[in-house]
Amino acid sequence: MQPIRFELDPGHDHVELNQLLKLTGLCDSGGAGKAIVASGAVRVDGQLELRKTCKIRVGQTVAYQGVTIEVVAV
Repeated sequence: MQPIRFELDPGHDHVELNQLLKLTGLCDSGGAGKAIVASGAVRVDGQLELRKTCKIRVGQTVAYQGVTIEVVAV
């Protein structure tokens, strides 16, 4: 599957992990994103991530259910 490229808005240095899952359409809400992260189903840069509001920055990758999200600058 092709990676999702998420463009981080200018003026923002990060996006919270649960919000990233919502903004990319992998879940319906930030609350659902928090539950997904808490379940242990998400990896950031290849490492298990359990912090629901972990700050994701440009250059990082997030993986969930076989989908990879690449965070890029606009």
